[in-house]
Amino acid sequence: MFELGSYDYALRGQIRAWLAEDVGSGDVTTETTIPAGHRSKAIIHVKENGIIAGLPVARLVFEVVDPSLRFHAFVQDGDSVTKGEILAEVEGSTHSLLTAERLALNLMQRMSGVATKTRKYVDALEGLPVRLVDTRKTTPGHRQLEKYAVRVGGGANHRFGLYDAVMIKDNHIKGAGGIREAVEASRRQIPHTMKIEVEAESLEQVEQALAAGADIIMLDNMPAPLMTEAVKLIKGRAPHVITEASGGVRLDTVRGIAECGVDVISVGGLTYSFDSLDISLDLGGKKGGDPS
Repeated sequence: MFELGSYDYALRGQIRAWLAEDVGSGDVTTETTIPAGHRSKAIIHVKENGIIAGLPVARLVFEVVDPSLRFHAFVQDGDSVTKGEILAEVEGSTHSLLTAERLALNLMQRMSGVATKTRKYVDALEGLPVRLVDTRKTTPGHRQLEKYAVRVGGGANHRFGLYDAVMIKDNHIKGAGGIREAVEASRRQIPHTMKIEVEAESLEQVEQALAAGADIIMLDNMPAPLMTEAVKLIKGRAPHVITEASGGVRLDTVRGIAECGVDVISVGGLTYSFDSLDISLDLGGKKGGDPS
């Protein structure tokens, strides 16, 4: 249902680096306690309710550690699961299973936590014509995975990095000498396919952004009455301009913000302030190769 796409190749390299960090010169506990030929079947199960994300990534971790491991998922990314539900089983070398276990679980737990939090926000916005998006406030090295998890949870992605959209914020405005100056300078240099977003903290700045020809106006940390007024001003003068609410958005306030009429709500907390979902791996019965 959900695809990591062309990121798969790069992800393999990251997985190797993460494994090198964890495994180092070898898994000394497994190597010294379990015979080399031992084989097992393991189940991956969830210990609390939530939304699952990261199964394809976990599969890739096991594959990178040992291509002979057999991974079978019983659910799909985006599924709502309940405490005790079995998500997948993996079969093969016990050494390989235990070496891959922690990295696979770490990634799944974090991604499922992002997806679960995102789904709560999406549910809170049910019935309203607004799009929930993430921000660049991601864990270094995990941006693609966390933004993928946001999509799994029902949200959408804002820009991926500094390279794919112009977002003129307060410091850019100060450095450029004003909103008009910043927008005009960017417009002269970017391709025609790229949009310009301007952060506005007041109606005066909204007016300036409209006059400068901004494609998107971010209404930053505005109280609801002011935001409603800003949206009416923008849509009355330039209906094509996208309005975005940002700053201090919480689960208990997101619906009220949406009711101000904005097109998009961005929430940094989706990827920087979430609770990882509790997921475990347990070995099952003895398989061939056990010397007992």
